[in-house]
Amino acid sequence: MATESGQAKASANQQPESLWAAALNQLKKWDPAWAEHTVKMTTNPWMDGILPIKFIELVSVGLNASRTNLNPEGTRRHIRAALAAGANRQEILFVLKCASVMSIHSFSFNAPLLIQEASMGSLEDFSDLRKKRLERAGKSTPAVEKMKAIGHWSEEWDSVLFLDPVWTDQYLAMCTLLYAENVLPPKELELLLVAFDAAYVHIYGPGTRRHIKNAFKAGATVEEIMEVLKLGVVQGVQACNLGVTFLAEELERDAAA
Repeated sequence: MATESGQAKASANQQPESLWAAALNQLKKWDPAWAEHTVKMTTNPWMDGILPIKFIELVSVGLNASRTNLNPEGTRRHIRAALAAGANRQEILFVLKCASVMSIHSFSFNAPLLIQEASMGSLEDFSDLRKKRLERAGKSTPAVEKMKAIGHWSEEWDSVLFLDPVWTDQYLAMCTLLYAENVLPPKELELLLVAFDAAYVHIYGPGTRRHIKNAFKAGATVEEIMEVLKLGVVQGVQACNLGVTFLAEELERDAAA
């Protein structure tokens, strides 16, 4: 995505040309008007001064590294820019860990569908297996109870807990550790989670609404939430990061052939 202005602000100088820089240079030759508008749109969050550059880069690290994107070039570029903007290892690692647990939505969204479509007989057979798993685990789900106690339990996880309480507790043990770290202020943490849930390759409505509510409680403004939503839109330009450069290479190969 186009973040050259943001990286200039963060003093990320003299780096090898990124995929986006190469794609943008090509776009300026092929379609200068569209390239100009693209730069304005994608650099807007970096230029309007609503969110700190360091936090913007941390969010961008998470969006690029998340399982719905997995963009190595973008992740590296924004890690460099985050470091240049003053982020430390603990902050960047924390964002990566937050990104790594977002895929729970693939389960919390689909678990209710599984329960609804399963026959009564199938559920009864499954309940016996579930009971045995709980017995092996000592009928204990401490992370689930801790998540409820700190006020971060979501009803969306009820079906997941019913289907596999042992695994759910293992997953939530990871999450409760993140909440205990206090690496980011509560407002920035909720804004980060809004960005993850709302990103166009994710678009998880229940989580987005929950974290928007939490962000407001933590002191966020409508303007700040809008900024992290815009960062998710900026990610769409990665279609050009990859594709334009490939198209130029293939056109050159075709002409040579």
